[in-house]
Amino acid sequence: MCKKNTTLQEIGRVRELVRYPVKSMAGTVVKSAAAGWHGLAGDRRLAFRRIGEANSFPWLSASRLPELLAYRPTGLDESNGEPIPTHVQTPAGSQLQIGSAELDDHVSRQFGKSVELTHLKHGIFDEAPVSVINLATIDGISREADLDLDRRRFRANVYLESARTDPFQEDEWVGGTLIFGDGESRVVLSVTMQDYRCAMINLDPETCERNPHVMKTVIRLNEGYAGVYATVIRTGTINVGDRVRFAAEESS
Repeated sequence: MCKKNTTLQEIGRVRELVRYPVKSMAGTVVKSAAAGWHGLAGDRRLAFRRIGEANSFPWLSASRLPELLAYRPTGLDESNGEPIPTHVQTPAGSQLQIGSAELDDHVSRQFGKSVELTHLKHGIFDEAPVSVINLATIDGISREADLDLDRRRFRANVYLESARTDPFQEDEWVGGTLIFGDGESRVVLSVTMQDYRCAMINLDPETCERNPHVMKTVIRLNEGYAGVYATVIRTGTINVGDRVRFAAEESS
């Protein structure tokens, strides 16, 4: 019978935490975030549904309307136990209330078809509730693409800073666990899969302009993968500055 041993390795620290209250809109940078069974509290709990769409993914994303990236959720309502924005600031600076017909109508006009904002209790995610990327990976892609890439393109929840400078270290973490912080307050994530990137990383978060060279570079360097997806297996709070350790199980 095989025995499993766990090896623990310190891999870096949390450099930045971001939640995305409204799918495909700008993220909100935070100093700490509660990590629960459905990801970071308040992350991707709101999304615009394309009315009349019968397919399995009816949600409006920036791949269909790049300008969504320039809309910024603002305000804070925690009355239902999670941080939810109260308004959305448009690129022109207007403040539109979350849940209002005015906001639905505004985005519908921009998209050219009817949409409505939907509140999803457990969030709407592509593959898993938490996404993690190492800044070394973004730096490596930037060098190879000969571009100064804004890390917001990668829309991760957790940005790590490691001592190692080689890109795509995250691939080594699949099947293991990431431990954030120490003691009873530590958060543990199970790394489930590599993050296969889509055309979203081609979009500049400020100008919303496309540059397909970014995705082409990731495909050339790492078959389209950059970062990883994870699920929460021990809840708690992740803080900027937390040390991060990687645990891999080895059979003996």
